[in-house]
Amino acid sequence: MRVTDLTEDRKDLFCLCLEDWSEDAKEAGPRRREWLDRNMAELGLRAKLALDDDGVEGGMIQYGPVEHSHVVGEGLYFIYCIHVHGYRQGRGDFRGKGMGGALLAAAEEDARSLGAKGMAAWGVRLPFWMRAAWFRRHGYRTADCRGITALLWKPFSNDAVPPRWPSKPSKLPRPVPGKVNITAFCRGWCLARNLTYERAKRAAAEFGDKVAFQEIDTSTREAAEEWGRIDEVLLDGRSLPKGPPPSYEKIRKDVERRVARLGS
Repeated sequence: MRVTDLTEDRKDLFCLCLEDWSEDAKEAGPRRREWLDRNMAELGLRAKLALDDDGVEGGMIQYGPVEHSHVVGEGLYFIYCIHVHGYRQGRGDFRGKGMGGALLAAAEEDARSLGAKGMAAWGVRLPFWMRAAWFRRHGYRTADCRGITALLWKPFSNDAVPPRWPSKPSKLPRPVPGKVNITAFCRGWCLARNLTYERAKRAAAEFGDKVAFQEIDTSTREAAEEWGRIDEVLLDGRSLPKGPPPSYEKIRKDVERRVARLGS
């Protein structure tokens, strides 16, 4: 097994989170590719892949200067995500082979060489993807919390300052009267969040002018700080689930129920 930098010929696969067998991933991948290209070219984003002994891609990590993320910090590098392919479909299940730890160690070494004072990451305090407990086992400690999501970090120097979540303002766009309102805050970095966005947009289009669909681009730090949200879809002001993306059918039914209430 080896860890290598992301090359141009593997970017499309990387943007599908190695799930090139998945039609869902293909639906959401183009927006993620836009985010990847822009951030690698302009904002110092770094990315690596873990390959098995046969050269098959099984894991990935993306990270960059915290100053260009949605996290408040200085002199750190921030891990947007680390992912090891864990499905039987496609390339198979690579979990339990040490790929995650190898990717994390390679990213930390790279960040140190670039002068970073530490590494930051987000983790969920529940036993699924991006587990906070996994980062703690690799020497990270909690810097801040928001709900079930922890902001963790590992300092490399004594003068490193811990990161924190930005304040979350209550600002929301004004709803359009007499319509079902869908507001999509989209940064583009996360395949799962992009999929929720694409499904909500497609569902909104089915109901024509009965639904007001508004997209707010939160790909810049300024926009993320202004709205306090980066990847979230609101249906009449209520957030759609942020775990596994809700199915298109579920989103459509939720919109349909609200459309039916317009005439009541």
